[in-house]
Amino acid sequence: MCGLAGLLSFENKKVNESDAWRMIKVLNHRGPDHQQIWAENNISLCHARLSILDLTIAGNQPMTSDDERLVIVYNGEVYNFLELRKELIISGYHFHTGTDTEVIIKGFSFWGIDLFKKLNGIFAIAVWDRIDKKLYLVRDRFGVKPLYYFTDKNYFIFGSEIKAILESGKVSKRLSKAALHEFIYYGSTIDNKTLFQDIQKLKPGSYLTISTSHIEETEFWSINNIDLQNNIKYEDAVNETRHRIENAIQRQLVSDVPVGIFLSGGIDSSCITAYASKYYNKKIDTFSCAFDFDMGINELEKARMVANHFDTSHHEMFIKGENISDIILTLITHHDEPFSDAANIPLYLLCRELNGSHKVILQGDGGDEIFAGYRRYNILDNISVWAALAPILIGACKLLGFKSAIQFRRLLEAINQPTDAMRMAMLLTTETLYDSPTCVFSKDLQYEISTIDPFSYYKSLDSLFATVDPVQKMLWVDSQIILPSIFLEKVDKSTMASGVEVRVPLLDYEITDYVMGLPSSFKVQRGNKKRILKEALRGVVPDSVLDGPKTGFGVPYGNWLKKPLYNFMISIFEDNEIKAFNIFDNEVLSTKINEHINGKKDNGFLLWKSLNLALWLKEYKVEI
Repeated sequence: MCGLAGLLSFENKKVNESDAWRMIKVLNHRGPDHQQIWAENNISLCHARLSILDLTIAGNQPMTSDDERLVIVYNGEVYNFLELRKELIISGYHFHTGTDTEVIIKGFSFWGIDLFKKLNGIFAIAVWDRIDKKLYLVRDRFGVKPLYYFTDKNYFIFGSEIKAILESGKVSKRLSKAALHEFIYYGSTIDNKTLFQDIQKLKPGSYLTISTSHIEETEFWSINNIDLQNNIKYEDAVNETRHRIENAIQRQLVSDVPVGIFLSGGIDSSCITAYASKYYNKKIDTFSCAFDFDMGINELEKARMVANHFDTSHHEMFIKGENISDIILTLITHHDEPFSDAANIPLYLLCRELNGSHKVILQGDGGDEIFAGYRRYNILDNISVWAALAPILIGACKLLGFKSAIQFRRLLEAINQPTDAMRMAMLLTTETLYDSPTCVFSKDLQYEISTIDPFSYYKSLDSLFATVDPVQKMLWVDSQIILPSIFLEKVDKSTMASGVEVRVPLLDYEITDYVMGLPSSFKVQRGNKKRILKEALRGVVPDSVLDGPKTGFGVPYGNWLKKPLYNFMISIFEDNEIKAFNIFDNEVLSTKINEHINGKKDNGFLLWKSLNLALWLKEYKVEI
């Protein structure tokens, strides 16, 4: 797991190596073990290494092919590299290292772009062909590993993080109004946009081919290419799912450094612990934690029970969220954008607490989106009933007016949307159309973004997935939006800030390609969420875990804004430098703050997003 960056001049200008060094030095946290650049004529490739496989200098990057035609920089892990290596050896290739990097570069020599669909892992890769003068960038199927780029008539510049691109000195910091409209609804940019007008994300499951005259984006994987298993028996699907999960977790334990597990005590992390403890070459370390801001809700007891059951080397941490305002700003500099899933704070603190003892951690991300772990899937499974009741219940909620009625009305308004696209979009935010979050913006800014549709990506995916039922569609949409743009973004940036590689076995493509094609009734039925996962793990994970309630972990940012962060929030919104951006309507902000403080309305998410946005504008000196 590493950091990468690079610069290609379209005008064949010789690259400035000092620019390249600046670009990679700001990614030192992603790869503290070794930093190096490769530069030739009009291109530079840069790499910061976190050593996981083959810890010798032979594994350092940039790496050049034996014939010196190809040069690679790579961030991630390919879990089937040993199988691919065997195929390449049969075809006459010889290997000098134990790295997956060497397998990728030789695989590209042999298979070309067909290699990408063969890679089972989490990765962002850049390969330069010195003969054809072409640069290839590729990103894994779900976007576990980030990859950003900028292009104009003079340069193509890329990096694992936006800060590396900015360090080139060739990119403006203009605000993207389209991305801002999405951000104020969801707390993150989605699709390929960032809040920097000129910087984009490479879409998951895609690759770019860049030459001095042409840039082309191509999908190497799409959900629509998944085989639908409509005629399979449920019992057979359960057995196959169990088999694929077991193999995936075993496969992802390969490492030349210690591997640990973040164990919450829920189904997903308990599943990983069950199989990892079976196949790891020694007693595996598990880590659970409680925070001083968990409002008394933690799963330490459940995690302890699971750890005892599987005889892990268990560690419990109690982490204090001191100086939260400093941590918020630290995380903005790691995300390079305002980011409003506050669960990045405990994850960052937990990885910081590891203090280098473990470079590799297994975590259960993806389980809810692949196996249907959220309440909205139950609602969509009975959408005809909910849709019929929603208009009546909305009227009742308006009359009642107390806090829980207001929250229930938000859900009903989402259900009551006229199209699947808008229903999905509104189920994924606490914001509403009847009280738009854009109200906190200045009137000029509201006017500017009024013609921009913040739900356009939902509408395009709704059209793309038009042939499947509402539950399946929601699952597929979640895998394309909240998974890469929110949850996996949170995991990558908040863990790599401390040089920790997090692997997500439940997103192994042998699991996802199969489970995503199963009927939605196998995943949720009559209120039973994660139906097939629970049955696949019956007898593997204790029943008390499989049948217990989903606890979850909520970060109480709303309470922080009322008490410990109140003065900090007010000082930021009243800062003259922030006011000069003319982004916010200060009168409306004041109203929203008063409503929140007095308990009249929960505006926590809106205020949290606005605070992060304000801090980012000032920290990055964004051009409006």
